[in-house]
Amino acid sequence: MDFINSLLNWLVPPVSLVMLTFAWPALCFINTCEWLYNTLNSENMEDKVVIITGASSGIGEQIAYEYAKRGANLVLVARREQRLWGISEKAGRIGAKHVMIIAADVIKEDECRRFVNETINFYGRVDHLVNTTSLGHTFYIEDVTDTTVFPLLMDINFWGNVYPTFVALPYLHQSNGRIIVNASIEPWLPLPRMSLYAATKAAIFNFYETLRFEVNADVGITIATHGWIGSDMARGKLMVEEGAEMQWREEREVNATGGAVEEFARLIVAGACRGDNYVKFPSWYDIFLLYRVFAPNVLGWTFRLLLATHHPAPTTSLVPTGRPLLEGASPRKLLAAGPTTFSHFSPQHQRIME
Repeated sequence: MDFINSLLNWLVPPVSLVMLTFAWPALCFINTCEWLYNTLNSENMEDKVVIITGASSGIGEQIAYEYAKRGANLVLVARREQRLWGISEKAGRIGAKHVMIIAADVIKEDECRRFVNETINFYGRVDHLVNTTSLGHTFYIEDVTDTTVFPLLMDINFWGNVYPTFVALPYLHQSNGRIIVNASIEPWLPLPRMSLYAATKAAIFNFYETLRFEVNADVGITIATHGWIGSDMARGKLMVEEGAEMQWREEREVNATGGAVEEFARLIVAGACRGDNYVKFPSWYDIFLLYRVFAPNVLGWTFRLLLATHHPAPTTSLVPTGRPLLEGASPRKLLAAGPTTFSHFSPQHQRIME
């Protein structure tokens, strides 16, 4: 029996790959036909109402501009109200019919309920809810010296999506609306130095996949997954006076190079209006899903080769500055104000997070 099980374990992956290879042309044809049909019947966003969380910069900002080009009414939500004013003015010039800005923290249910209720009271409906708030990191988990800020990742990446969705769902049912969520490829491509981030993104991915069946097609769900993309925040707009680096940065504020965030935003909005279940950028990242399912060891070997020659000195920062927080500073406020380090975060600071 053990021999048969071992033989099956060895044979199934190659056989599955062969079957998939022969089925690939048919799958591509079906997907192309579906794309053409959805494109011809794309949703007209003229005068529709769109709530965008995390709209103060990066992906959220660019998504606001894409909806503005389609003549939608926008509700821009973020903690940085001052930043939202400039974005609302630009969105209005581009073509948004009306723009409402609301300062709110999406990890708090009562604040989510407030901005949804304000939207309903003013517009009377919600057609699209776009969740873009996200927090990332780049460190090895074994190098962390203080775990008191770990809950921030789950709060922002998970509850920061769940709470707005939970509150808006009754109104999305009424309008047969759509939820758009900014996810990532980490659920099937577990990259080193991003373990907690990958875990939160996997939680979000599975939450919305399950929710898709619970809402029974009354509410559409578009899950946008991306690899490494660049942000306009890469130009150093949020650096503090002495240029200290931050261990944790909101994804839409990270100093990064990669694919154009504008292109990703355009694909998200176009896919949401077509009614696509998934938007992937770039699309060739799908190949990693095949490796994850049929040849997981290949990914393991690749990462071991990449990491075998060098392991950086222990640090919990994006760069090894090791600078402490300013005395009395709030991590939530520092995330909004600019990059700084959490490498020496103390329980005293933890108590003033909120």
